[in-house]
Amino acid sequence: MKQLIAYPLVALAAIGVSACGSTPGDRALSGAGLGAAAGTVGTVVTGGNPLTGALIGAGVGAAAGAVTNEDQVNFGKPIWKK
Repeated sequence: MKQLIAYPLVALAAIGVSACGSTPGDRALSGAGLGAAAGTVGTVVTGGNPLTGALIGAGVGAAAGAVTNEDQVNFGKPIWKK
């Protein structure tokens, strides 16, 4: 039952974090958040260490976010810059 509640909450949090993307730093930060969430969920589902999954996911997500440009990924202005 807890898993049925946890997975939608993680997905909702990931959607909220994905709204940042006007600078490479913003995209790296949002990518790290999305990657950490995905890595944590992935390792929990497969029985691995959630911290390891979060760290690897955050690293991969941050790298992916940093190398994209605004035309490739445009989620709009970050909520804190409105």
